[in-house]
Amino acid sequence: MSILPIDFLNNSLKIGRYLLPHDCVLCGVSVGEALLCVACTGALPHHDQPACPQCALPAAAGQTCGRCLAKPPAFQRTVAAFDYRYPLAELLHRFKYGGQLALGRFLADALAGRVTGERWPDLLIPMPLYPTRLRERGFNQAVEIAKRMAMVTGLPLAFDALAKVRDTAPQASLPWKERQANVKGAFALTADIAGKRVVLVDDVMTTGATLNEAARVLMKSGASEVAVWVVARTLSKAGA
Repeated sequence: MSILPIDFLNNSLKIGRYLLPHDCVLCGVSVGEALLCVACTGALPHHDQPACPQCALPAAAGQTCGRCLAKPPAFQRTVAAFDYRYPLAELLHRFKYGGQLALGRFLADALAGRVTGERWPDLLIPMPLYPTRLRERGFNQAVEIAKRMAMVTGLPLAFDALAKVRDTAPQASLPWKERQANVKGAFALTADIAGKRVVLVDDVMTTGATLNEAARVLMKSGASEVAVWVVARTLSKAGA
């Protein structure tokens, strides 16, 4: 399999006038069929700095960071397209809480462009939502991103291979040190992934606790490798 060439900044999302605004979604300048104007596109905070390959936090010359060496997460690699800060954070907020699904396609294309050259997995698995949360929101942002990624890359997608079986408090509402305990036992596998290289897809990695718990379940169930592909990485705290 090979990834399709993507111009993920503006030209990849010509999906029709009824879905796509004709003004920049951030500043309001007229942009035709694009989502962002040139200035706002140029302001996007790409995740380009040297980073730990395992948790994607800044690290000298891209070496594995001390925290991952001392306490390795269950996932072996993390790829992020952007840093989680303005204006990228605003785009994610509008997609996730405002239901602007065109932004999800835009962000997924950016991530697809970022993973070019990565070792190709056997399967993409989006991070699940608890059923109550899914009904409230109306869609799962990770599924929307993963569906677009699968379409662009040709990679198999198992959108229901992982289930969230326990309703947890929102991670953002908890102190950083409590987040790992909050998601303990929250996930269950519903598919056979023994021997497979798996990628977990999500919108944002913050502490990494939720993704780490999901990866732990996958590894315990026989996955040969688990990587994480996220649209954005928060850089202010450590990962797993």
